[in-house]
Amino acid sequence: MALLAAFAVPHPPLIIPAVGRGEERGIQRTIDAYQEVARRICELAPQTIVISSPHSIMYRDYLHISPGAGAKGSFARFGAPQARYQADYDQVFVSALCAAADADGLAAGTMGERDPSLDHGTMLPLHFIQGAYEEAGRTQDFKVVRMGLSGLSPAAHYQLGQLVQKVADVLGKRVVYVASGDLSHKLTDDGPYGFAPEGPQFDELACEAFGTGDFLKLLTVDPSFAERAAECGLRSFQIMAGALDRTPVKAELLSHEGPFGVGYGVAAFTPTGQEGSDEDRDFRAQYIAWHTQDMRRRKDAEDPLVKLARLATERYVTFGERTDATSPTDLAFLDARLPAEAIDSRAGCFVSLHKDGELRGCIGTILPTKATLGQEICDNAVSACSRDPRFPPVSEDELPELVYSVDVLSEPETIDSPRELDPRRYGVIVSTNDGRRGLLLPDLDGVDSIEEQVSIAARKGDIDLGNDDWHLERFEVVRHT
Repeated sequence: MALLAAFAVPHPPLIIPAVGRGEERGIQRTIDAYQEVARRICELAPQTIVISSPHSIMYRDYLHISPGAGAKGSFARFGAPQARYQADYDQVFVSALCAAADADGLAAGTMGERDPSLDHGTMLPLHFIQGAYEEAGRTQDFKVVRMGLSGLSPAAHYQLGQLVQKVADVLGKRVVYVASGDLSHKLTDDGPYGFAPEGPQFDELACEAFGTGDFLKLLTVDPSFAERAAECGLRSFQIMAGALDRTPVKAELLSHEGPFGVGYGVAAFTPTGQEGSDEDRDFRAQYIAWHTQDMRRRKDAEDPLVKLARLATERYVTFGERTDATSPTDLAFLDARLPAEAIDSRAGCFVSLHKDGELRGCIGTILPTKATLGQEICDNAVSACSRDPRFPPVSEDELPELVYSVDVLSEPETIDSPRELDPRRYGVIVSTNDGRRGLLLPDLDGVDSIEEQVSIAARKGDIDLGNDDWHLERFEVVRHT
């Protein structure tokens, strides 16, 4: 068996004594569990340690694998430049993994490296592993494969893990997988990121998956829920799950704590049988079946205005035709009766498209520009799928994966102070006298404060809050999903 074990570990920089300066004693259970993981890895004597890190290079549509002979890094940005680490990369394994990804049609490889330096999500595991080797008097003769995460689907991350398993088998190398990632960053009011109810809920879910080995729980997490929990390790754990594809395992939750408002979980997964022998643990197939049913459920439950946005998008992408919201012929396939507001009223609106939990396009109008709200929705849906400058146009094969929302805007009102805002209730418009303007919708995942909301809106309008003369407007929305 080439894959010897897999481990889920956190990466708080303060756990390094040079960074924590004594504060690390507040997470002693995590330290003890980390040392146990490192001791086990040392005993297993792997030839290759594969590490996935949320803080390595990350792209929306590509899984990055670090190229070259190796890399160095330090904790200088955390005030400890003397804490330095080095990794020698397994170039043979990386080459084989990239070839396997290409053959499997997975967007993964070594292109686009912007900064080769080791990130702290990689250095933290190396700190403990190298320490265990030194304590045991062992030569650190392993090599490393470092991988980042992406905005691709859970199935894609799991698939990369499957390829890690496959390459390990083909090369006949003794491999250990280490999934670096913290849990929620929103466990307590006094933590650095504040509190959200989803924080403890996410940690409970992750710990249950760690303790039972039920990796399907990690694949079916709602992206909006994960965003509100402010986690960073989920996709790293999804790759790890794929590395243990169809493999019976002994699952152990070694520790969990969150005294600083961030969840730190340490878990171990030891194969207890032959790789590929347990079809009940084919979690990718289970996820795809679940996802297909979930997308069907979402589509069936769509609001009529959302169905209209979907119709307009699909018709344009498939046939290059625009939808007339007043035409019975165009609306024949709508499968819903439009409400009176879509036919009799006018309003600005935004149409948002999401894919795999990531924004795929969003275009809208602050004030109405069309004769009816229905036509406003149709035209903005076409713009969102084809003219959002942040994204390439939506392709036909993406249509089944899109999730839509339609925000209908009230007329904006001028306000005198940011204190009159509420990021959950009001959207904001930041404007200057020379015509620059940035808008941000309300109730967005990850935007929890007035300061964040105003800052993001200003950046969208290329407005310098410190030097430009600017003013604020607010508006409310009715969100249709």
